[in-house]
Amino acid sequence: MKVLLHCCCAPCSLSCIEPLKGENAELTLFWYNPNIHPFKEYEARRDCLISYANEINLPIKVKEDYGLIEFVKNVADNIENRCVYCYTHRLEETAKFASENGYPYFTTTLLSSVYQDHGAIKEAGERFAEKYGIKFLYRDFRPNFRDGNKLAREKQFYMQEYCGCIFSEKERYQKQIVRDKLKFG
Repeated sequence: MKVLLHCCCAPCSLSCIEPLKGENAELTLFWYNPNIHPFKEYEARRDCLISYANEINLPIKVKEDYGLIEFVKNVADNIENRCVYCYTHRLEETAKFASENGYPYFTTTLLSSVYQDHGAIKEAGERFAEKYGIKFLYRDFRPNFRDGNKLAREKQFYMQEYCGCIFSEKERYQKQIVRDKLKFG
């Protein structure tokens, strides 16, 4: 089966690629992540994924879009629910690309993370599969998450410290910000 695998990063892809190959999936990786900020973070994640795809001889399609302004415009009025926008925007673009380029199936490495909302991801994937006349391959890759991260460290992959957007970066470092305020006044 021919599958377009949306990848948020190389470490998460480690949790998905082998299980999908075990299902005889013919994989193409797809980079589309306009939610990742700042640019150096976007670049580091993208470049690590491209390098890994080349290392394992998997084709990769890159849709370049450093979408800081569009992302912020779309989440500014509802920052607490930004993740739903993030899932739906990326999965719609993945489904559209898959449909336009002859992939009958698509899925996402977002399904590997223990930190993501699987229900929202699955709902968005199924909705866009129907809209674009293809199938969303839902799999729960979370049981592979820790092993995938361990392998990513062994391979010396770039390992991000937060989900992707500037708001998740702030949340990641909030404790440090509080400690710094106490320390420096």
